[in-house]
Amino acid sequence: MPQLFYIVGASGVGKDSLMEYARLRINGSMPVLFAHRYITRPPREGNENHVYVSPEEFRLRRDKGLFALHWISHGLYYGIGKEIDFWMENGFHVVVNGSRQYLPVALQRYPELVTIVIEADPDIIRRRLENRGRETAADIENRLQRQPERWSGSSGRISIHNNGPLEEGGDALIAALAAP
Repeated sequence: MPQLFYIVGASGVGKDSLMEYARLRINGSMPVLFAHRYITRPPREGNENHVYVSPEEFRLRRDKGLFALHWISHGLYYGIGKEIDFWMENGFHVVVNGSRQYLPVALQRYPELVTIVIEADPDIIRRRLENRGRETAADIENRLQRQPERWSGSSGRISIHNNGPLEEGGDALIAALAAP
């Protein structure tokens, strides 16, 4: 049965890196597709591979029902296209880079989704945020002060602790995607 994997975690835990690692390694060898996000942040090197849309175009797409999921975070609009429904109808597992705050809404729409929580220690997160160069020092401090939700070990949730080498976390993600 096709599964929606909803990946969440604080900024800097390495979600994008792990997803890119898994996408490149899987490379058609499993029925898994990685959804891109529509974001109102212009692309630049070092960011996730997303589709940039203006806020006006985003609202048009949202209002016309073209998103399966959409939310606002840190002043930006994020959306996942309805193509994910088509992919699942055709037997593919789908991986989505989601939002922790939007998870309850996503669960209403996709009650069987599997949440994959990516975590890392605060000193690792700080270093990653500094290296990506997108936030100011004050922004980084604010992000580190936000208390992440504590995730229970209930069914439908998988945790990946991403402090080590990319391969370690990436292989753990691949194993989780291969499990259904």
